[in-house]
Amino acid sequence: MSLLEVKNLRVEFPTRRSDLLALNDISFAIEAGEVLGVVGESGAGKSLTGAAIIGLLEPPGEVTAGEISFEGKRIDNLSYDEMRQIRGSKIGTVFQDPLTSLNPLYTVGRQLTETISLHTGMSQDDAWNRAIELLEEVGIPAARQRIDSYPHEFSGGMRQRVVIALAICANPKLIVADEPTTALDVSIQAQIIALLKRLCKDHGTAIMLVTHDMGVIAETANRVAVMYAGRIVEIGDVYDVIKDPQHPYTKGLMGSIPVPGHRVERLPQIDGTMPRLTNIPTGCAFNPRCQVTLEKCFNQVPELMDSNGQTQARCWLYGQEAANG
Repeated sequence: MSLLEVKNLRVEFPTRRSDLLALNDISFAIEAGEVLGVVGESGAGKSLTGAAIIGLLEPPGEVTAGEISFEGKRIDNLSYDEMRQIRGSKIGTVFQDPLTSLNPLYTVGRQLTETISLHTGMSQDDAWNRAIELLEEVGIPAARQRIDSYPHEFSGGMRQRVVIALAICANPKLIVADEPTTALDVSIQAQIIALLKRLCKDHGTAIMLVTHDMGVIAETANRVAVMYAGRIVEIGDVYDVIKDPQHPYTKGLMGSIPVPGHRVERLPQIDGTMPRLTNIPTGCAFNPRCQVTLEKCFNQVPELMDSNGQTQARCWLYGQEAANG
């Protein structure tokens, strides 16, 4: 049994004219201690998938189909209060901007202590000592002195470490990390990545890592799901997807990354942009930007299909007819 299992998830945003389909038929699983990277352009649905899992969809967005199961129990149909008990205690969250997760009016010590007491029932003294241990664990120097500091007194990288300390304070089984390194410089990114990997190794924590950076995925993830226009278009072991991408979109993403020591006049690019929710193409949503379309790409939506024996790709190039033709 997987720690987290998402089956045929569908998220819609009702409007006066019609219902906008933001996520369609999203299915994947995450095992204990595993890092699943979720990658794609802005607007692909990566962050929305994470928000649906932790029960924090912005109104009027709602889950209209599918199931989300955690530790074998369905959680997408829980009330707000029931989900709140799980969020923080069993599922931790790390957002892109740490200032959205930290209250500027309270010291980091107070925020950590209150969160620890809420989810573990520890006394104030024990929670305070635990908060210092957590700050030390995530690499805050002089944690005992810095615990009385306010969020604005920390650098961006240090604030993100505090947010990670908040996310792991109740020893959650799963962390949903939404672009945790985007706003940080490269050296700090590497430190945050190393910290997340250590959490998996030391605590057996599973991580859903949402990012647009394939470099972060390559360094951190065990498996990767590539999203486009609200669907997963390729999923598999991170090494296989990076070394031998199967979907034309994934090939475009990988081709646009410069290779050290390899000189080219111009990097390949994917022409066009991600479609708006109000204008998703019929058939395969990637067909207006694809260089290898078949006739059925314009009128039939492909399923995720075995492509090379290692990964699955949502592309008609790997359909039975294509294989036989």
